Amino acid sequence: MILATAQIYNLQSIFYIHMTKNNITLKQAFLYWLKLGFISFGGPAGQIAIMHQELVVEKRWISEARFLHVLNFCMLLPGPEAQQLAIYIGWLMHKTLGGLIAGLLFILPSFFILAGLGVIYMQYGDSTLMQNIFSGIKPAVVAIVLFAAYRIGSRTLKHPLLMLIAALSFIGILFLKLPFPLIVLLAAMIGWVASHFLPEAFKAATHKASQHTEHLPAIIDDDTPIPEHAKYQLSRLLNTLTLGLAIGGLAFYLLVRAFGFDDLLSQTALFFTKAALLTFGGAYAVLPYVYQGAVEHYHWISATQMMDGLALGETTPGPLIMVITFISFVSGWVNHALPNASLWISGLATAGVATLFTFLPSFVMIFLGAPFIETTRSQLKLAAPLTAITAAVVGVILNLAVFFALHTFWQEKTQQLNIAGLVIASLSFIALTRFKANTLVVIIASGLIGLGLGYIP
Repeated sequence: MILATAQIYNLQSIFYIHMTKNNITLKQAFLYWLKLGFISFGGPAGQIAIMHQELVVEKRWISEARFLHVLNFCMLLPGPEAQQLAIYIGWLMHKTLGGLIAGLLFILPSFFILAGLGVIYMQYGDSTLMQNIFSGIKPAVVAIVLFAAYRIGSRTLKHPLLMLIAALSFIGILFLKLPFPLIVLLAAMIGWVASHFLPEAFKAATHKASQHTEHLPAIIDDDTPIPEHAKYQLSRLLNTLTLGLAIGGLAFYLLVRAFGFDDLLSQTALFFTKAALLTFGGAYAVLPYVYQGAVEHYHWISATQMMDGLALGETTPGPLIMVITFISFVSGWVNHALPNASLWISGLATAGVATLFTFLPSFVMIFLGAPFIETTRSQLKLAAPLTAITAAVVGVILNLAVFFALHTFWQEKTQQLNIAGLVIASLSFIALTRFKANTLVVIIASGLIGLGLGYIP
């Protein structure tokens, strides 16, 4: 389908390239990244598809091979791969400023939307209207998380060993209560050891452009020379690393000095920095870690608030990991992070700290690694430890679905099964798997069903 669309836009693309004289202005890029920040629904798969359609097929700013080459690199990194892809392409076009603009505009609309929803949620979350809507959305969230485990598992678990790793991961986190970082470490160790005896188990599919496709010219084409700023230089690498560590270190130092090491804001910065470095496999993989920390360990928020945050995160643009903005906003509000300020300012401050320390590592990793990727231009493959980690992530996500299901389908107050919730979750899962329904559509439809059921006596 993508190839057919590309042929339709062939003449338009060539005309566009001629008019821009092989140059993408910073203003053009700014307006595009701003628009993308408001329309990037559908999780990483949907966001990557949107960028591919517009940047590769329609605008022809970057060629298919270059786009997929960048995507391969971003898939290897922890963190939100769609945002990292935007940072990389923005950096490639307009240096560090372009990368900063692309990365920030990718998340800022979602930040302000979720912060605003946080105020509404804390002010009116106990109203009958809101409770009815969430009664429909929560079962859909269970289906969405289960679908994520199914989708990742169907792509990853191609060998019995990987299935075993996923099963052990599920058992370890559900029954043994092993922390998520330990599961990641153990999976990586299993992958490294097993790669010496069963290398065929870790053959990963790579994103490749079709060799039978007619090549369409792009502004950043297959044979476009590496721009000067994208060439590897040791001094530039050291400067980037130093600056990144300085920004993060200085921000954390100021928080500790102002509020103390054990304060909510300081611990939020530390916790979400660790979360940012453990998001192999996408947002669904890190959510159990966030749950373990924010709900079970620190008791910043309740399990219900965690589920409501994920529901809202599914309905807003931007990376799904932006759910941390809502979670931290609620945490700051509930715990009154700034005692001398109003509750909404406390929530906004905590949300800002969490968002900064979650996404800062992505900028640093792209600016550090991109020159290597541009210079080598070799096809990247997933290493065996990373493949094993991805397999373990399937088990972790499945555990998350079980956790949400227990809190959704069993009503503790009445000690009864939530039949309506089971029906909504089943219909949502069928819509996602069989009819390929859009996640946002499923969430909205489920919310409306819950609202309607609330008025039935």
